[in-house]
Amino acid sequence: MSETTIAENIDISEILRLLPHRYPFVMIDRVLSVEVDDNAVALKNVTINEPFFQGHFPGKPVMPGVLMLEGMAQVGGILAYCTEPENVGKKLLYFAGIDKARFRQPVGPGDQIIYKVKLLKKKRGIWKLAAEAFVDDKLVAEAELLASFG
Repeated sequence: MSETTIAENIDISEILRLLPHRYPFVMIDRVLSVEVDDNAVALKNVTINEPFFQGHFPGKPVMPGVLMLEGMAQVGGILAYCTEPENVGKKLLYFAGIDKARFRQPVGPGDQIIYKVKLLKKKRGIWKLAAEAFVDDKLVAEAELLASFG
């Protein structure tokens, strides 16, 4: 671990301690690394057992883009809570905006998403993050996210 890396291989029990989300809305399975005030990398194993596949879409299961955005936001939340641990369990991190969202390729059962989130800037309590989602090293989705503790 480097000097700024505070965590590697955060498992689901620690994710649940850091984030307020619960099943079926936890969109990350493991955090691979966190560098305070810089970036976080996490993964999501996409399985046919996901409840959203029942209706999106029968016969051709595709992970909804908004849930990939939520996964990116949750990785951003991990970065924010690890950077400001005094907020864990005390303040929620709220979405404040989504810009430049693009979905480049469908994601389905059997895929493993690697989420990469980078802090672009923090100003007056607003976090601006660049977020990307990859499957097999191919960019499948990206967005800029805004968030704020409240």
